[in-house]
Amino acid sequence: MAYEDILYEVKAGVARITINRPDKMNAFRGQTVDELLDAFADASWNREVGVIVLAGAGDRAFCTGGDQSGHSGSYDGKGTVGLQIEQLQTAIRLAPKPVIARVQGYAIGGGNVLALLCDVTIASEKAQFGQVGPKVGSVDPGYGTAYLARAVGEKKAREIWYLCRRYKAEEAREMGLANVVVPEDKLDEEVDTWCAEILAKSPTALSIAKRSFNADTDHIGGIGNLGMQALALYYDTDESREGVNAFMEKRKPDFRKYAK
Repeated sequence: MAYEDILYEVKAGVARITINRPDKMNAFRGQTVDELLDAFADASWNREVGVIVLAGAGDRAFCTGGDQSGHSGSYDGKGTVGLQIEQLQTAIRLAPKPVIARVQGYAIGGGNVLALLCDVTIASEKAQFGQVGPKVGSVDPGYGTAYLARAVGEKKAREIWYLCRRYKAEEAREMGLANVVVPEDKLDEEVDTWCAEILAKSPTALSIAKRSFNADTDHIGGIGNLGMQALALYYDTDESREGVNAFMEKRKPDFRKYAK
């Protein structure tokens, strides 16, 4: 596959997958997800690869989730939102080797969920994390909610989704969304250090360990499958469209009129 929305490189045992839409804050469209799936498939089963790094191009954002210009039940017409996002989330979890999220800026919405699902998250001091779904008429009814609660606790996960606040890098580290926070100019050095340490370990032992960790939360996949089907129906409602329209028109959404 020829890539337009991502960059993909394999070098010295490390596969680097970079969302390359900096002008869109690395928000993903359907094509982006297709390309990410292709790259993850290659990296996952390439025996020369021992660790995968997921990143975002530029210095502003890791990923800010789905491109809202295509948010109407699908991302630029390439299948349902649920199907594509489920596949990408599953690809990260099923990769039989550690996946590191390199977060240099905003990890918001679906981007926050991608960072959450990576085995390790390394963030710069300028990184920010958070969810926006209920602000724009959306939600992640699977790993983005249930698995988030495993990572940060029930109370904090509900706060993150109900209030849609942004959390600075150190706050994210303290709650369990990031493993380590380093100065911006040390981010790549820190990622390289973690990659080198992982590459020195037994790949089979690491693969077994990852599958063992995943086994405890694999049931969330079933919850997400059901939830994503409901989400596809919700995206066809005026309530959901109000969130998208307000975002595009740079105004505050009026959701209360749909409470009845």
